[in-house]
Amino acid sequence: MAVEQKQRLGRAGAGLVEAGQTVFIDGGTTNLELVRHLPLDLRATIFSHSPVIAAALEPHQAVEVIVIGGSLYRHSMVSIGAVTLEAISLLRADLCFIGLTGLHPQEGATTGNYEEAAIKRAIIGRAAETVSLVTAEKLGAVSPHVICATAAITTVIVPRDAATEAFEAVGVDVLRA
Repeated sequence: MAVEQKQRLGRAGAGLVEAGQTVFIDGGTTNLELVRHLPLDLRATIFSHSPVIAAALEPHQAVEVIVIGGSLYRHSMVSIGAVTLEAISLLRADLCFIGLTGLHPQEGATTGNYEEAAIKRAIIGRAAETVSLVTAEKLGAVSPHVICATAAITTVIVPRDAATEAFEAVGVDVLRA
């Protein structure tokens, strides 16, 4: 069920990406599903600090892929550290897809690693819009490190039957997949 849920979320997220956009895609298995659902003929520029996401973009020949380096945080398979932060500070994205381990209406978007939270904040700060694909077990959950306030996320894509009134009350657009 979790795989099917992530596939639905990924398909819905891919539908938000428009030709010509510059997009930052964070690491994570749900964002990997997003990449798998992008049209093969999409023309866009995609930044990622995840070697897994970058490799999954290989079949998308019209996508310019820019990989952000740094120290590899193996748990999430993403780059972290000062080099990563500096590179992100020099980018500007139309849209970012941010991964998280918890999204709570009052506590905000959270993750389990201090350094990773800092990278995610930097990504959000360099994007015009922020989207998060949120599986059912992450809604209402709280992890130790705050990424941002819930209202800083432009859109959340959630399972069809998720309770979302509290998120909508703080100004987040909710899409169901």
